[in-house]
Amino acid sequence: MHNPVMAKEAVEMLAPRKGGVYVDGTVGAGGHAKALLERLGGEGMVICIDRDHNALSCAQSVLEPWRGLCRLVQGNFADLKSLLETLGIKEVNGILLDLGMSSMQVDQAERGFSFMKEGPLDMRMDQSRKTSAADLVEKASEAELVRIIRQYGEEPESRRIARAIAFERKKEGVWTTGRLARTVESVIRRRGKIHPATRTFQALRMAVNDELTALEKGLEDGIAILAASGRMVVISYHSLEDRQVKQSFKKHIGQWASQPEGGSRWEGIKPVVRALLKKPRAASAEEIMLNPRARSAKLRCIERTD
Repeated sequence: MHNPVMAKEAVEMLAPRKGGVYVDGTVGAGGHAKALLERLGGEGMVICIDRDHNALSCAQSVLEPWRGLCRLVQGNFADLKSLLETLGIKEVNGILLDLGMSSMQVDQAERGFSFMKEGPLDMRMDQSRKTSAADLVEKASEAELVRIIRQYGEEPESRRIARAIAFERKKEGVWTTGRLARTVESVIRRRGKIHPATRTFQALRMAVNDELTALEKGLEDGIAILAASGRMVVISYHSLEDRQVKQSFKKHIGQWASQPEGGSRWEGIKPVVRALLKKPRAASAEEIMLNPRARSAKLRCIERTD
């Protein structure tokens, strides 16, 4: 059973209006889209987008009762504007992005997202992409591995890990999730509950799927196609994502700055939005108990005002 993170809070912040058009840019198993469709009460449309063909198949089954009210599209939310244009849609009333990997992807050992399950080191959300995590680990230079693990994993021991990977790949053998986890463990000791390979796996996944570039473009395209009073909700799970969401929103929120000659001037970029939350909302203690994935979730929301 897939439990969508902060589904109630996300739908409340979107404040869906009957007859509106909404986008779930990371539909996954369909949990958030289902909650949104239930709120619309049979009047409106939800466009469900995901890179992962398997996720769309699962979402199609979950959303079958609303077949006429939703459209499933395989694609990257980075291409949100062009994907919607192919459907003849120029503006929408709300957008939801639930970032990172889904619990469904983690649970499938053959997808290679988790060191908790032995499987091929794949990590591709869209399996039509050429480069897998195994390709990256095997072919990237040691310096490039340092950069990836430091930048995307915020791992202070990136040099030691990259050196260990470079040494390990001199041996014959296929790269699996277990082999990579053991390689990291050989140079980094476990401290507390967090597995020493956690940041390395995160970094490789983000690099393989070019996640931060996709997020930057998806946020800009999303804000551009919001209708007046349209809202965007983003749920992130680690500091890199949340920082980028915060900065992207801040540019469009803008501020009034005092001028040396007197008076003030608005500084920011258009379209203009306003923040609906002073600080990101976290999941409730009750939800975290039922769904541990929610423990690091942060929800931000903006509304288009111009």
